[in-house]
Amino acid sequence: MLNNLIFANLGHRPIRTLLSVLAIAVEVTMILTLVGVSYGTLDQSAQRNRGVGADIWFRPPGSSVIGLSTAPLSDKIPALLMQEPHVTFAMGTMVQPLSGGFDSITGLDIDDFTKLNGGFHFLRGGPLVNDDDIIVDEYYAKQKNLHVGSTVNLVNHDWKVAGIFESGKLARICVKLSALQALTGNPGHLSQIFVKVDDPRKAQSIVDALKLKYKGYQIYTMEEFISMISINNVGMLKNFIGVVIGVAVVVGFIVVFMAMYTAVLERTREIGILKAVGGSSALILNILFRETLLLALLGSAMGIVLTYGTQWLMKHAVPASLVQETVYGWWPIVTGIAVVGALLGVVVPAMKAIKQDVTEALSYE
Repeated sequence: MLNNLIFANLGHRPIRTLLSVLAIAVEVTMILTLVGVSYGTLDQSAQRNRGVGADIWFRPPGSSVIGLSTAPLSDKIPALLMQEPHVTFAMGTMVQPLSGGFDSITGLDIDDFTKLNGGFHFLRGGPLVNDDDIIVDEYYAKQKNLHVGSTVNLVNHDWKVAGIFESGKLARICVKLSALQALTGNPGHLSQIFVKVDDPRKAQSIVDALKLKYKGYQIYTMEEFISMISINNVGMLKNFIGVVIGVAVVVGFIVVFMAMYTAVLERTREIGILKAVGGSSALILNILFRETLLLALLGSAMGIVLTYGTQWLMKHAVPASLVQETVYGWWPIVTGIAVVGALLGVVVPAMKAIKQDVTEALSYE
């Protein structure tokens, strides 16, 4: 009986109910989209790093998990590393961030890259030949509408697309190492070095030996480094997600507060009738909290569905810049956040409802 009354109350004001559900859905979608993009972008980065085929990652001092200083390493270090026991090959690259987005351009020696892992699998075109050549992965080509022979301006330089390769190895945009070094004023310098060893099972012991010799440098097994590419290890990203969740909770609180406060005012006479026939304060609170819980659950369900829309949009609009994953583990978390925020928003209207004088409520027009 009580549930039928609640459904009737919500159905009696469909526009307000829909707007309340939609507002909560936006809150849920905002959180899930941010979390999905964070996980997706980091996982894509880990996948490309794993695709390099190296066993050890040699990085400059002070570099973060997801960032590099432009070119602080000497290009003599790979040759020195290849003289170490059990090291079969070492290859350096240079990474130059691009302004206005999350992209970066990577300089490499295509022959060394082929020795390391067999090279890129080209879908169209071929490898780097000239200093002005550039190769891009399929997603970047799709996003920027590029094809073999296209001209693209990056780092204040015009490049000609020589090939489009299958995504999953190292980077999305690659040029000749020497060309990028010269263009950025970093001749003879590298951003990172990938090391191949004769037995991957010995990678950790080799890393330990290298750390003793190259003090201050960040040296990891590839698996160890990939395990570090997570939200918990990227403090700034973790804090940003916390801030967005806080904003989303405040938005949900305000929306539910306004909706339920208006509902209590509109139903002043109804609440008076309930009290007049013996309805307790607990009954009125029960009705209001159940209505709010239902709104929160409906909004959460709609918000989860809407995330598939944002996922589709990113996949087709910016496939090379942002990757959104479906993080199922966050569904109950974000639903709980929405429910708590909504229930907090109904506390004040509920208190107003139970404190209404019966005589005044019945005479309310």
